[in-house]
Amino acid sequence: MAQTYSVSLKKVIKDNALEILSTPKDPSQLYVTSKDVNRPGLILTGNDRFFDPKRIQFLGLSEFAYLNDLTPAQRTESLERFLSTHPCCVVITRGLEPMEELIPLALKYKVPVLRSNDATSGCMSAVISYLGVELAERITRHGVLVEVYGEGILIVGDSGVGKSETAVELINRGHRLIADDAVEIRRVSSKSLVGTAPDNIRHFIELRGVGIINARNIFGIGAVKVTEKIDMIVQLEQWNEKKVYDRLGLEDEYMEVLGIKIPVTTVPVKPGRNLAIIIETAAMNNRQKHMGYNAAKELMTSLGMAEEEDDSENVLEVWH
Repeated sequence: MAQTYSVSLKKVIKDNALEILSTPKDPSQLYVTSKDVNRPGLILTGNDRFFDPKRIQFLGLSEFAYLNDLTPAQRTESLERFLSTHPCCVVITRGLEPMEELIPLALKYKVPVLRSNDATSGCMSAVISYLGVELAERITRHGVLVEVYGEGILIVGDSGVGKSETAVELINRGHRLIADDAVEIRRVSSKSLVGTAPDNIRHFIELRGVGIINARNIFGIGAVKVTEKIDMIVQLEQWNEKKVYDRLGLEDEYMEVLGIKIPVTTVPVKPGRNLAIIIETAAMNNRQKHMGYNAAKELMTSLGMAEEEDDSENVLEVWH
């Protein structure tokens, strides 16, 4: 069974600039667990089938127009039918003033009532995107996440292979650090993974022989970033003379992370190899592939050695 994540209502309010109209208790003790949101038009009219009270409920111009056309008794009945389901919270949009029956009934059924000055569709869109990240399925993996030329590169490999040292060199060359040692990976959509660092180790890097450094303090605020989409994985491994490494890059290899396949490149490590420059080149090459250009295939074509398209994909490993 999939794990359920939650975010405190206090954080939702703060991060989305919502105003508190009423709340039964401290919002830090209330939690949102559903990534979906809802406009409760049907339940206000009497149809409560499939209504999910775990969702944040939005009241906009349409709901207010309907409720204001009812008699006071009908309006009270409609709102009580809705609020008695104990929705996690209600958000009034467009800065509308709540009708006089709403707040007393919300307090009666212990439902928080919030307000936004934004239009309903815009506010819902922003909250959906926000909850998609905050409540996303996630795992934590050992590695380093950096942004190189706009590409999110997750560097993985055995301990001591040089991941952190490579990250420092990349930062020194103008790229940005997202996470070192522990990378929290979230599946924010069916096609996208986003990585970040746990709050307690954000911006810190461990360098053997030097110790712990704060990349933000040493290299400046421009050297760090809070989150980044994961576009590529670079697997560092000690050079193995007996292993045959890919020299052309004709075959695309992938690593499956939370059900999403991410391109992966294996880079052998040995003295004299500048890993930072290699990763920069890999990042630019990955971007070109996204744009439909493959240098290896062009070379083979120019040499008259073009092969038939092979749609098969080599998935190296699966991370759950």
